[in-house]
Amino acid sequence: MNIFSADQYVLPLPPGHRFPMAKYALLRQRVVDAGLPTRPPSPATDAEILRAHTPDYLDRFVNGTLSEAEVRRIGFPWSPGLVERSRRSAGATIAVCRSALEDGVGVNLAGGTHHAFADAGEGYCCLNDSAIAARALLAEGRVRRVVVLDGDVHQGNGTAHIFRDDPAVFTFSVHGQKNFPLRKEPSDLDVGLDDGVGDAEYLEALEAGVRAALRRAGADLAIYLAGADPFEGDRLGRLKVTKEGLAERDRLVFGLCRRAGLPVAVTMAGGYARQVEDTVDIHFRTVCLAAELLGGVRTGG
Repeated sequence: MNIFSADQYVLPLPPGHRFPMAKYALLRQRVVDAGLPTRPPSPATDAEILRAHTPDYLDRFVNGTLSEAEVRRIGFPWSPGLVERSRRSAGATIAVCRSALEDGVGVNLAGGTHHAFADAGEGYCCLNDSAIAARALLAEGRVRRVVVLDGDVHQGNGTAHIFRDDPAVFTFSVHGQKNFPLRKEPSDLDVGLDDGVGDAEYLEALEAGVRAALRRAGADLAIYLAGADPFEGDRLGRLKVTKEGLAERDRLVFGLCRRAGLPVAVTMAGGYARQVEDTVDIHFRTVCLAAELLGGVRTGG
């Protein structure tokens, strides 16, 4: 199983910034310590990005000419490092999609930037890696249809909007209905949950939704956003799902995809636990379960 990570995932932020940038280095260290080597991804090219984003937005993002309002909407200060980080993350998701088609699974230790629209970034998301990767694999003729299974607690509004008129990509999102973004974009299948939902209700809704998505999508590849933010200790999550509940979520998704004969490209998406170690624990468990259930690799996780 190929796992992709890069030094560029860790971006210096102003003091007090609430995004947990440290999780990427901590997660990679946990993965390496478990005997699972990582590979550096190539950055996504302009041609790959432009299949999902408009030329005007890409030009202004790359050259740092976004308006102050656009930068605030993203939530990160602009820098050349932000551009490189975004390119590397999108490139990694392209690579794990290709890897999944060969090995059954691939993992990006970042990605899941599902709030980025074709012409705008939002919510810590600059480039929509799922959209860029899906369009790359379709353009290369490697797949005919892709299903995006979004398990982040925040609805994948950017992904839904990009693919709203694209029959080749089926979008599924299970999320907090009252959580960010306040205005949801309609996915092909949305499951909105009330605040405070715990393991049993969450898993029941997730399983029914994934089963329906796989049945309706008729896909050759799944991109799975394994967000850590449904966790009960997440600052931005508003659900009450335990770590074991999230591990069971991953088992369900991987098991259903395996039974459907569907390769899975895994990205980490969000996670904002009060203790960053909790977010890292959840992401690490996802990686280990992917290796064991889909990659045939025994781990110590």
